[in-house]
Amino acid sequence: MPDTTPPKTKPILRALTGETLSIPPIWMMRQAGRYLPEYRATRAEAGDFLSLCYNSDLATEVTLQPIRRYGFDAAILFADILLLPQALGADLWFVTGEGPRLSTITDRAGLDALRPVADIHETLNPVYQTVRNLAGALPPEVALIGFAGAPWTVATYMIAGRGTPDQGPAHALKEANRPVFEALIERLTEATIEYLSAQINAGAEVVKLFDSWAGSLKGADFDRYATEPARRIIAALKDRHPGIPVIAFPREAGEKYSGFHKQTGADCVAVDDSVSAEWVAANVQVDGCVQGNLKSSHMVTGGEALVSETRRIVRALSGGPHIFNLGHGITPDADPDNVQRMIDAVRGG
Repeated sequence: MPDTTPPKTKPILRALTGETLSIPPIWMMRQAGRYLPEYRATRAEAGDFLSLCYNSDLATEVTLQPIRRYGFDAAILFADILLLPQALGADLWFVTGEGPRLSTITDRAGLDALRPVADIHETLNPVYQTVRNLAGALPPEVALIGFAGAPWTVATYMIAGRGTPDQGPAHALKEANRPVFEALIERLTEATIEYLSAQINAGAEVVKLFDSWAGSLKGADFDRYATEPARRIIAALKDRHPGIPVIAFPREAGEKYSGFHKQTGADCVAVDDSVSAEWVAANVQVDGCVQGNLKSSHMVTGGEALVSETRRIVRALSGGPHIFNLGHGITPDADPDNVQRMIDAVRGG
């Protein structure tokens, strides 16, 4: 029978299928965020960060704000990677000016107290509603990205109860009680598959796996706790949702970026700004689409350095499929005008 699947015309989806575009599609990590005055106004209306995440109408609004302002090629669902551990039964709250806090898991009793994976959707249903809202509200050329934190990164927060500079508590549990640590990674792997699958069912066209602390895993630990969970998650999603593109972001993986496409099945590997675009072209892009990797500090400082560095990255990665993005999320002190300067530089303005 002839293939009646409609062609993928959205620029992001074209790049994710391996097409090299003359102008790379562009979006920005944390593009809906505190650097935008309209976001701050909506967050104030919600009352607090978690209330914003779970209010589908307001979460839809803040996701759409940067699309209206800048015309990005993709919108990424507004949520947080720590909603999943909350859905698994962890206590979660945010301290103003300090970030997230969670109840900790440091032993078998804490692990056993978590809810079954099958029960996460009751808590996460508002997130799926946000995805449905966005699927019906976005301009036809804009792709919708869902996301989750990777198991290792989410586990570091669940073990420490907060973000830490070196993920020390998670490394300590890994060495002191490997069975509990690995059981937590297993639970998170299974839950992440279910969470992302539900986002896809609700209308996400792409999903991204954020492993923000992958770089603190070394050697065999990187392979076991960053690469292997990503491989399992991607394989399960593609089995359930044939053709769904997946972006993997093992931040600060360094030389481990090379080969990550093949090892995990990811359609695109996002890279941070600790590696050069030229190195990425030679060592990562040879295997498929790459995403990145302008330093987010340029969104604060602006100027000619922003424009010249943006153009350099576009040139360096022009020989293969590329999605332009920052090497990490935009920061609250960024100047919204610098975002437009970056977009203009990418698109030739």
